[in-house]
Amino acid sequence: MRISGGAARGITLVVPKGDSVRPATDSMRQAVFSSLGARVAGARFLDLFAGSGAYGLEALSRGAAGGLFVEQNAKAVACVKKNIEAVCKSLGRAPTDLAVVQADARSVPTAGATPDLVFIDPPYEVIGEVAPGLFEKLAVALAPKPDAIVVFELPGEIDLAPAGWKLLKRLGKGARQPTVAFFARG
Repeated sequence: MRISGGAARGITLVVPKGDSVRPATDSMRQAVFSSLGARVAGARFLDLFAGSGAYGLEALSRGAAGGLFVEQNAKAVACVKKNIEAVCKSLGRAPTDLAVVQADARSVPTAGATPDLVFIDPPYEVIGEVAPGLFEKLAVALAPKPDAIVVFELPGEIDLAPAGWKLLKRLGKGARQPTVAFFARG
């Protein structure tokens, strides 16, 4: 798995061994960031259920100012930290404005800075359980930035319709295939 675009394009990302992490595919991330376009440059991000940190690091490679990675699994947290080092080295920048928190992503920590972009890529089997609470907490956390975008990866057979949010776009199709839904406050 590699960074698919931006200044750190081609940098290999490490992923913890085993099946505790299901990384977003390179092609899916490429489609997501093509859709986000100019919104990424200078943005702050929140990467929930970060896994390898691929979404946040892709944003960083494409000009994001910084952000927060939230992951509960200790092995995945170690991988995110290694990946931050590799991407920052490629970008020729210090990892300032980047933080990794080992915590349950459902707590939606923001480290004080309101993000412009939120990436959510939870284990598919818990989406129905965690999505309503995540969107409720994000409504509060993102209140200072009403134009913030939530990018939520989920399998094609699941539809989300969180109260107070509108679906802007959905990429990908097919049951049991990864798709990404873009939400804004509605």
